Amino acid sequence: MISIDIISDTVCPWCFIGKRRLEKAVAERPQFDYQIGWRPFQLNPDMPAGGMPRPQYLSLKFGGPERASKIYANIEAAGRSEELDFQFDAIRQQPNTFDSHRLIRWAAAAGVQDAVVEALFIRYFHEGADIGDRAVLTEIADACGMPAGEVAGNFANDVDVEEVKAEEMLARRMGINGVPCFIIDRKYAVSGAQDPSVLVNVFDLTTRETGAETTVAETPVAEATAAARPAPMAQAAEEAAGD
Repeated sequence: MISIDIISDTVCPWCFIGKRRLEKAVAERPQFDYQIGWRPFQLNPDMPAGGMPRPQYLSLKFGGPERASKIYANIEAAGRSEELDFQFDAIRQQPNTFDSHRLIRWAAAAGVQDAVVEALFIRYFHEGADIGDRAVLTEIADACGMPAGEVAGNFANDVDVEEVKAEEMLARRMGINGVPCFIIDRKYAVSGAQDPSVLVNVFDLTTRETGAETTVAETPVAEATAAARPAPMAQAAEEAAGD
């Protein structure tokens, strides 16, 4: 069993791209079993609870829409390579993502975490939905098979607020300052939306170390270990900016 903890934020386009690349990597090694979990990280932890208008956010984050457009053009190109159609112009409200991470936590218990994460990305990046709005989050939960009334009650009663805060703080204490970050078997950290081959190399390394049988071609240990090193600070900073 290969465990993969994905530290991400729901407004991070590189996290959506990274999800697609992870899916490709997993498809290349179907003989392995995987346990995949999504963990919280807020790129904008000081965002007001109700979010803020997108133009105001772009001005504060990037200095204005012109610089933001240049950054997003690169992300859009990367998205197209993964058949993702980012619609950044459709986003009217920059959300606070804390409640979306609470929903992801509950989705794990309901056995629909991947579906909820996918829906959050689709609704935000393709449709421009405000995924900080609890009504929108409850709709997403309901569409993924979670009981809407229970989810709404959890939001109202502050369920798992402290738990999500603690989980995010743990990620920051680990030195994570950019997402996505893939923690594989609690041993290797792959930072950034890397090519699927990078993840495959680390999968092969972890199964070799645990003595799992495999029919795949051998990958040099040095190559896989190098691939699992944290991304350079410049790359991490770019990923943190591109939300």
